[in-house]
Order: sequence, then C-alpha cells, then structure tokens
Amino acid sequence: MEQEKDVKLEIQMNDDIASGQYINMAVVNHNDSEFVIDCIYVQPQAPKAQVKSRLITSPRHAKRLLLALQNNIQSYEENFGKIDLSVSPSGRMPIH
Repeated sequence: MEQEKDVKLEIQMNDDIASGQYINMAVVNHNDSEFVIDCIYVQPQAPKAQVKSRLITSPRHAKRLLLALQNNIQSYEENFGKIDLSVSPSGRMPIH
C-alpha cells in the first residue's frame, strides 16, 4: 500500500495582487459545472458599479470556499463580536 507524500505548495503573489482590491458587493451565479463570483465595487450614489474581479471555480472548490469563509467568520466573531447584517442606511444589502 502506497502512502501519500505531503506536498508543500509554494504560493507566489505579485505586488499588484498583494495590494488587493476592495469590494463591497458580490454577485454569484452557477451552472451544472461551475460557480462564477463577480466581485464588485459600488461607489455611493453612483449609477454604475465596476467588476473588480471574476472568480470561476468548480462546485467542489466553491463549497470549500464556503467552509473556509464560515470558519473564518466564526473565528472573527469569537474575537471581535457578532457581524451585524441589518440593512445599511441606503437600504441596500450588497450581497446577491
């Protein structure tokens, strides 16, 4: 019986990616083979919004992302308190 060897993955990141993109809205769509997550920045009072990044992933990776986010949100709330999801003063909930 063969044993699996631990593979260490070296992740590299260029400076443009490392600086990040601020988003305040996400739109998620899917079909039978992939999930598409559009990461959007909406300026207050602006009639248009700009997609800053589009993530395309498999259903399995989308579920792994969901679990990683749930784990991190739980940890965040344990350290900093509950995240309030009530509607903003503008009346918009920026998650679709």
